[in-house]
Amino acid sequence: MIDFELTDEQKQFQNLARQFARDRIVPVAGEHDRAESYPEEVVRQGYELGLLNTIVPESVGGLGLGSLDEAVIGEELAYGCMGIYTVFMASELGITPLLLAGTPEQHERFLRPLLDGPNLAAFALSEPDNGSDAGAMKTRATFDGDDVVINGSKMWISNGDRAAFTVVFASFDPELRHKGTLAVVVEAGREGFSARKLHGKLGQRASPTAELVFDQVRVPRANILGQPGDGFKIAMRTLDKTRIPVAAGSVGVARRALDEAVGYAVERQAFGKPIARFQAIQFKLADMKIGIETARWQTYRAAWLADRGLPHGEAAAIAKAYASDMAFRAAEEAVNVHGGYGYINEYPVEKLMRDVKLNQIYEGTNEIQRLVIARSLLERRLE
Repeated sequence: MIDFELTDEQKQFQNLARQFARDRIVPVAGEHDRAESYPEEVVRQGYELGLLNTIVPESVGGLGLGSLDEAVIGEELAYGCMGIYTVFMASELGITPLLLAGTPEQHERFLRPLLDGPNLAAFALSEPDNGSDAGAMKTRATFDGDDVVINGSKMWISNGDRAAFTVVFASFDPELRHKGTLAVVVEAGREGFSARKLHGKLGQRASPTAELVFDQVRVPRANILGQPGDGFKIAMRTLDKTRIPVAAGSVGVARRALDEAVGYAVERQAFGKPIARFQAIQFKLADMKIGIETARWQTYRAAWLADRGLPHGEAAAIAKAYASDMAFRAAEEAVNVHGGYGYINEYPVEKLMRDVKLNQIYEGTNEIQRLVIARSLLERRLE
């Protein structure tokens, strides 16, 4: 039986996140965007309310929330600011490989300490010359006794200069391509490990993005997730899950864009009446609403599948591609509804458009999502 009702607990988290976004995120989002500054106080407040690192399992003291819970919360936080939400979301991206492939001992060692404060995790897959072609990564891992030695660099790493630990993907045998990769946890402060914050981003400026450099960085073999050779598989399984909160965030941005557009259209006068009375404006608003509702239910479906341990890669790819494309169009239309005022930062809609553009790019570009979907359609036909 299909049930479209959230549980009482999910409604409580939804209301908590919604109020937090309106009271704590919206008032400071523009300031952090202009200054490219890390929202330290907001992250601390989110931690105190239990909205940070919500997927840390109960076995180590966390809430152990599922994908649908994460999507419900994520939509609300992104309504306030997609850049600030990315801080929260990227930490759960860093946690996910440990949930998929970590041992109980690794959970104790790496995940329990995250709960001691507003601490963050990160996920390092992309490189300066290599994003979507993860099998061609140049970061190298070599084995030396009980240690793994890492050399190379990673690029576009959200939370990279703030994380307590980063899950790093590296190649130990380039000839094997993706079968010669591993996933390893690298704690902040390791000798030879440095991070450089990137500046000048189009949007999501409140989210710290960094280049990571590894110069003879040594970590224990005990930090490897799964087995050597599992790296690429762990990365892809992680992204299958974490594209769902990206989709949820896109829905949140689109919902904010619609609210801003409706508010402005009701107040703005042209030819003696509110522009909301013009059919051309009404059609824009209606299309935005259609997209939001459609994207939300696809996102929820992908999350529902993930929570039940069912195949969800295709559903997550559809949700991520559709929701982020829809959200960018919605933000663009909100700018159009505002006219000239939409083009300046007196109103938030230009920021919504800049911020949500990244949702079409990170955690696999939407071109990659379409490849995932097409392969799912064709793999049995082309065997």
